[in-house]
Amino acid sequence: MAEFWSHLVDWFAGHGVLPVLQLLHLQGLAGDPGDIAESLLIATLQLGIIGLVFRPLESLLPAERWTDRRLTRVDFQYTLMMLVGIFPVFSFLVLTPVANYFGGPDAGPGDASASPLAITHWVPWLKQHPWLLFGCYYVVYDLVYYWMHRLQHALPWWWALHSMHHSQRQMSCWTNDRGSLVDGFLQSMVLATVGIVMGVEPDQFAWLVLVGELVQNFSHANVRIGFGPVFGRVFVDPKFHRLHHMLVDPERPGLHNCNFGQVLSVWDVLFGTSLYGMAPRPTG
Repeated sequence: MAEFWSHLVDWFAGHGVLPVLQLLHLQGLAGDPGDIAESLLIATLQLGIIGLVFRPLESLLPAERWTDRRLTRVDFQYTLMMLVGIFPVFSFLVLTPVANYFGGPDAGPGDASASPLAITHWVPWLKQHPWLLFGCYYVVYDLVYYWMHRLQHALPWWWALHSMHHSQRQMSCWTNDRGSLVDGFLQSMVLATVGIVMGVEPDQFAWLVLVGELVQNFSHANVRIGFGPVFGRVFVDPKFHRLHHMLVDPERPGLHNCNFGQVLSVWDVLFGTSLYGMAPRPTG
């Protein structure tokens, strides 16, 4: 599978991405065509998983029953636009000069150009354990996302942008990418910068984004699925995140300021923003 994926990326880079970059005279500015090709293929993979796995689950196990899904169409359009543009990966590639300034992910601990914050700079043996290294990257990535998400709700100017994501009336598997383009760009720049400083390779960053995006697509899905009393305290599930999107309760106006995690709900548990044990509520 790894060999097949590599051949597919090379073929698409040579026959799809590079000709377009050359036509637009961007081949020297847009980063490695292979990285761009992989990001677009990953976006296509994500669309397939949402449409073929998460969408059928909404029909089988709905949290809310709708007679008409018309209001989800705009979210589907946002998803296509955001994933084909795949903001986070393209921001990562645009920031390549910054990555070069920090020394890049392959700089060794004795290299004067190495990033002082790169994980492999401090723990070189992680290079020999790529799955463990990926896990370390993701824990940091997810923690940064949690605090960034809290700022999106706490800072008035950022909430003015982010509130568009919460304006949906039918929360579905397509809702995750609904939002202001400026808000999406700011998120991407924050997360891409963190990835660069940590020393993440562009292809690894694309998979970091995919993991986070797929979990969020699932957690926004209109399904009555939870992970139970143990795993639900560690990972975000649809029941958990649906409470984050609930309409304001006039009797408890701060109740919805909860459940900010992307993949790991443990951050909400640790920092006192978790809310469990409530029935599904209307969202918007």
